[in-house]
Amino acid sequence: EGPKALAGRRVTICGWVKTTREANKGQLLFVEVNDGSCCSSLQAVVDASASGFASVKGNCTTGSSIRCTGSLVESPGGKQAVELLVKEGDEVELFGAVENAKEYPLSKKFHSHEFLRSIAHLRPRSNFIGCVARVRAALCQATHEFFRSRGFLYVHTPLITAADCEGAGEMFQVTTLLMDAEKSGLPMDKGKIDYTKDFFGKPAFMTVSGQLAVEPFCCSLSNAYTFGPTFRAENSHTSRHLAEFWMIEPELAFCDIFDNMDCAEDYLKYCVQYAMDHNLEDLQFFDAQVEKGLVKRLEQLLEEPFARVTYTEGVEILIKESPKANFQVPVEWGMDLGSEHERYLCEKVFMKPTILYDYPKEIKAFYMRLNDDEKTVGAMDVLVPAIGEVIGGSAREERLDVLDRRMKEMELDPKDYWWYRDLRRFGSVPHCGFGLGLERLVMLTTGVDNIRDVIPYPRYPGHADF
Repeated sequence: EGPKALAGRRVTICGWVKTTREANKGQLLFVEVNDGSCCSSLQAVVDASASGFASVKGNCTTGSSIRCTGSLVESPGGKQAVELLVKEGDEVELFGAVENAKEYPLSKKFHSHEFLRSIAHLRPRSNFIGCVARVRAALCQATHEFFRSRGFLYVHTPLITAADCEGAGEMFQVTTLLMDAEKSGLPMDKGKIDYTKDFFGKPAFMTVSGQLAVEPFCCSLSNAYTFGPTFRAENSHTSRHLAEFWMIEPELAFCDIFDNMDCAEDYLKYCVQYAMDHNLEDLQFFDAQVEKGLVKRLEQLLEEPFARVTYTEGVEILIKESPKANFQVPVEWGMDLGSEHERYLCEKVFMKPTILYDYPKEIKAFYMRLNDDEKTVGAMDVLVPAIGEVIGGSAREERLDVLDRRMKEMELDPKDYWWYRDLRRFGSVPHCGFGLGLERLVMLTTGVDNIRDVIPYPRYPGHADF
């Protein structure tokens, strides 16, 4: 029926003042109020006869919090369908005034995203971050609904671990030894730090992935997933990397790499459709303010099946296209493709989301299943236009002898993974899984091009504020 159907209802609203202006020689206040539930604000027209008018007048500046009780009426202006009329017998109350309006950092004028990052405690009040927060929350909800509806078990995995899932060594260490460092020095044993004196009795780290911890549940209770924060100590200052971010990591029992691809594609489309269904106004804001044509791009993502091509085929295409593509890094088989290569494939060649699979074993993790050619592993990446890689996954190596060989090649100590090996010793099953960074998913859905703007409090080198 539309907003006009609400006309005549008596309501109470609470929120924060976006703008305020006086009219009729100070006998009327026009107050734009937003409660954060959506992008749109509601105009309250407060008459001098309303209770509380005197205390609000002059103090109701941008950023103030307010409560208004009145009646919804059709708006005579064309900017909104209805407005809130607060008159005699109604009430307005100022909860919290802004101490100094000139010092309030979020006036109505435009603010750069860099500036907003410097006031992370206040930036949720901006329209931009408000829309981001709502879309992010919707995608989290969509994640749980997708996996629950498909029978996946939700597992909480530890944030402190002794295992490096990626084998890259870029981990934050957790220790209590430094608490006593200034008192008596670090405990040493033969010139090295004696970690037997540490809290856990051995080196411990913040997790880079929950995958290894969720696999035991997949190999015992069938399909499972985890969703939580992960940490990477990469000294990266790009717009696509964070030191702390959230990962969605499902594991599928009794399946192969192609089942894994199907699940990843279905999941991505489910999340985008969910945002379209529940947050269209927010997406329209991004379409107008961030990326022109965003909604159409998302609709196209939903309509067509993703392209699927092997790594080898992808490299052959890139080499053929190199003369006109003018890549900064030359393409050759065996390399870890960069963002420019991934985006070229999905943006210029296939012009839609693309799944690249069967990567060289040298550039992938030890747990990825070795293919029959002994050169590649059953790994996959989902590449999306404007973003690049959003999902990485693989078939997991379920054969103990092959797993041991891969660990030896990568110089990993089997003793650190004894429990992981046990899963292959006792009733091993073929299984797959993938990981998706929530922030990359938010970027894909909103068109926001800097990952620091899609997480409430971004952590990156030199920045751990708030």
